[in-house]
Amino acid sequence: MKVTSSVFNPFLMVESSGRRFPLGDGQSWAIGRGDGCAVMLASRSVSRLHALIQRRDAGDLSLVDLGSRNGSFVNGTRVSFPVALDDQDKLLFGDQPMIFHNPARSASVLAASTVDLRNEPTTALHTHSLTTILVVDIRDFTALARTLPESLLSQTIGTWFLRSGQIAQRLGSWAQKYIGDAVMAVWVHDGPEQVGADILRVLRAVTEIDVAAAEISKALALPVPLRIGAGVNTGPAILGGTDYTALGDTVNVAFRLESATKAIGLGVAVGERVYNELGAPARSSFVRREVQLKGYDGSSIAWAISFDVLRNMLQR
Repeated sequence: MKVTSSVFNPFLMVESSGRRFPLGDGQSWAIGRGDGCAVMLASRSVSRLHALIQRRDAGDLSLVDLGSRNGSFVNGTRVSFPVALDDQDKLLFGDQPMIFHNPARSASVLAASTVDLRNEPTTALHTHSLTTILVVDIRDFTALARTLPESLLSQTIGTWFLRSGQIAQRLGSWAQKYIGDAVMAVWVHDGPEQVGADILRVLRAVTEIDVAAAEISKALALPVPLRIGAGVNTGPAILGGTDYTALGDTVNVAFRLESATKAIGLGVAVGERVYNELGAPARSSFVRREVQLKGYDGSSIAWAISFDVLRNMLQR
């Protein structure tokens, strides 16, 4: 049962004054000293847009540093990638110490530790839903990370996650997950008749994320421009679990398709269902490739396209 009482909503508390910043309604909260930040900290050591807290699921939040000059820290460790927050975590933004409180999570952990569930019926994940999965990954990011100072690396990955998540959410994504330097976004289709239109939105997200990568590279004056690969796959997936994520073969294939773009030499690879849902003029822009997907026997068919050709196709 979803808890809606504000008593159980997570919040940030300033350690010195006890001032609270509620994190109840919404999907993300900006932290900084600039106008419009949900958590506004009046300190010159805090960047105007310092960090972002994002909701991963009901009661589960993560912290992303947005390239702040003085960094964001969780329990003394600097944040370079999204970090899941636990109740009572000690956070530091510049010289501003705060404590993250999540009463609902704390209460659920306590309840789980005191209730014997061995004979209770198994809790089911959500039933199989028709979904489209988008996986976007930064090419050669490990090599790039070795050449960047920590602050610039944090700014790069934080801005990348922020921009990608915003694009996917605006174009109808049900949820986004951040894994290493990759973003997975999930679209849930209301019915088979909606799949084609939803897939066009997914492909628009792909092109916008590609543009965002170029803009980030230019704005941050990176020594090497960010290059990305994208895999898109449509099929049934299990939605739910403690992370409110998507699970199943459809998800696995999307990750493998993204990886296959490296061998194919084109930026985007889509599965058969995605390709078949497109109209004939759009399908003519894709090229057929036989690929070996890791963990799968035999070869598979992928339909590939470059970002520029995809962008032109969507503008027709």
